[in-house]
Amino acid sequence: MTLRVLGVDPGLTRCGIGVVDVERNRRATLVAFGVVGTSPEESLDQRLLVIATSIDEWLDRYEPQVLAVERVFSQLNVSTVMGVAQASGVVIAAAARRGIPVALHTPSEVKAAVTGSGTSNKDAVTKLVTKILRLDAPPRPADAADALALAITHAWRAGSGIATKDAVTTGPGSQSLTPAQRAWADAEAKARRAR
Repeated sequence: MTLRVLGVDPGLTRCGIGVVDVERNRRATLVAFGVVGTSPEESLDQRLLVIATSIDEWLDRYEPQVLAVERVFSQLNVSTVMGVAQASGVVIAAAARRGIPVALHTPSEVKAAVTGSGTSNKDAVTKLVTKILRLDAPPRPADAADALALAITHAWRAGSGIATKDAVTTGPGSQSLTPAQRAWADAEAKARRAR
């Protein structure tokens, strides 16, 4: 059985989107990736409309079983957080209209799942995504690689038997954890304690 996950790295200027199929043995295969871009010169309503229209097209074309979206967390730049939150809301609503479950993952959870360290940089995530998906070249731009990392994280998390109320779970729950999954579990526990 294969789980199809659409990952979204939300943003108003660049919204990364990636779709992967992941088998029970954790073998991940690239389906598609891209970035939806909007111009800061456009009005907010038009920018959100572009993202909404694009995500609708991706959902209809690829029919994922679940969406994995980066969890918005507080940063010093409030305007950036607001834009990310608005883009996330549009994406989550599009999934909800179709009855597609949505899982939220923090950046540190994604880094831990893909690289084994919750503090890895973007280059390390891109490198490992390229390796995991057996690609000849890294997915570009980095927003697309981040979206693919989100999708991989969710599929691995769902199949690992580790779950929280914020995650959709499928697959066997009895398999032992890999080092990356253990690192992810540690990162998630730390993030939960910080809330």
